[in-house]
Amino acid sequence: MFLGVDVGTGSVRAALFDARGEMLGLGVHPIRIGRPQHDFVEQSSEDIWQAAGAATRAALAAAGASPEEVEGIGFDATCSLVVLDAQDRPVTVSPTGDDDWNVVVWMDHRAKEQARRINETGHEVLRYVGGVISPEMQTPKLLWLKENAQETWRRARRFLDLPDFLVYRATGVDARSLCTTVCKWTYLGHEGRWDESYFRAVGLGDLADERFARIGEVVRPVGERAGVLHDRAAAELGLRPGTPVAVAIIDAHAGGIGTLGASLESERGEGEQGDQALERRVALIGGTSTCHMAVSRQPRFVPGVWGPYASAMIPGLWLTEGGQSATGALIDHVIFSHARGAELRAEAERRATTVYQLLDERLDALAAGVPFPAALARDLHVLPDHHGNRSPRADASLRGMISGLSLQDDVDALAVVYLATIQAIAHGTRHVLEAMNGSGYAIDTLVASGGDAKNPVFLREHADVTGCRIALPAATEGVVLGAAMLGAVAAGAHPSIVAAMRAMSRTARVIAPSGGEIAAFHDRKHRVFLRMHDDQLAYRALMRA
Repeated sequence: MFLGVDVGTGSVRAALFDARGEMLGLGVHPIRIGRPQHDFVEQSSEDIWQAAGAATRAALAAAGASPEEVEGIGFDATCSLVVLDAQDRPVTVSPTGDDDWNVVVWMDHRAKEQARRINETGHEVLRYVGGVISPEMQTPKLLWLKENAQETWRRARRFLDLPDFLVYRATGVDARSLCTTVCKWTYLGHEGRWDESYFRAVGLGDLADERFARIGEVVRPVGERAGVLHDRAAAELGLRPGTPVAVAIIDAHAGGIGTLGASLESERGEGEQGDQALERRVALIGGTSTCHMAVSRQPRFVPGVWGPYASAMIPGLWLTEGGQSATGALIDHVIFSHARGAELRAEAERRATTVYQLLDERLDALAAGVPFPAALARDLHVLPDHHGNRSPRADASLRGMISGLSLQDDVDALAVVYLATIQAIAHGTRHVLEAMNGSGYAIDTLVASGGDAKNPVFLREHADVTGCRIALPAATEGVVLGAAMLGAVAAGAHPSIVAAMRAMSRTARVIAPSGGEIAAFHDRKHRVFLRMHDDQLAYRALMRA
């Protein structure tokens, strides 16, 4: 068996798989999240590690498995920043000063000003993050800590991406991942080096003076064996000491590994043919946020889209990473900030179902009065940039908009706002795909995973809005499967990541776009989507005047 441990924003999921990718047991445990002030989002690495142990023990129990049966472990996590001192104890990142809160969560936007100043340098390194660095990446966050938390900066001896922290805690080996360092820290993976001039230009020259000891002297490819589980970590996780542990990966990238291979059932070609098939696909990983992962044999520079990243997900291929900063989080915000949100939640609990299923039922009933379900939101439009725009506008300052609201506040009105929000998220994905295809991709398939991919309205609207078919992997837990694939490679059960992808993932079904009248409807809706952004900028210009 191979264990995948996936640390998301709100919980840890651990699952056991066999060498064919069949899930044998799953465990889930929540993690704490703190929001001490606006734009600050924090977590505790100790809380996360304890949750990983609870989830792992639950997965073992669900599988009826013993620790001796686990042959390899892979970790994935959100790209959050962990700070430790010289004794590997937590160091605060919080305005509260509490050392327990030592993780700056990926979605934290405290470093917007630092990101702006970094972008003003126009440094060559920025070419490899889509031309614009995001406050969600690590160098702006490091600069914020240096400028605003000097005692933390002085005490810190290790700044780690959360996936790398998990490997370090498990093995005692400080092996940084090519995935995390290339995608979030500006490591030049294709050249195998940090760019000293970049760090000096942005105000982090002391890291260069230290020869980058605090952010990673050893950077290794994803899936390699980082080390083995040491005694203390084995006891904390309920596993066997000496179990191989893979070099880690970011959660969305694990989803790419866990799902992209599933879409190649009819195109099992090796070499160029297999790579060409991959280049027509995007792994859409939808959860709190959404990531759009595409790979290519040659680097493709897409303005406003992160990358190209060398070998950051699949060795030998360049990664392009689009994304939306709030998707599942935005849907929840729309539902639970509505006048009927609490009522709907109570009804879902009474009926032992979810609020999403209840809203989908209402949409089905309302659709009887329109030519097709999407038309329910003909005159209701949403710009889904409530938490800024990650791609392709790369503008964290943008905000959400809704046009077409009435005084109606019943559950039916909420259902239509919910539909319009999902449509807006789908149009955001279409905008990302248009940018990618304009730079050399020819994407025709979305391979969907994550919590949002369990929502039939989300899937239908994404197919119809983008005009792409949607492939659904057989594995319902594609992200944690991707982590387990790394464990299988580290253990030697599969010779490479690509081999593991082909052996351990399959397609369950494919959703085709509707085309015709529905496609024409969404073409018009997309023009509104783009116009709303232009209108927001026009409003800003008027107010500045």
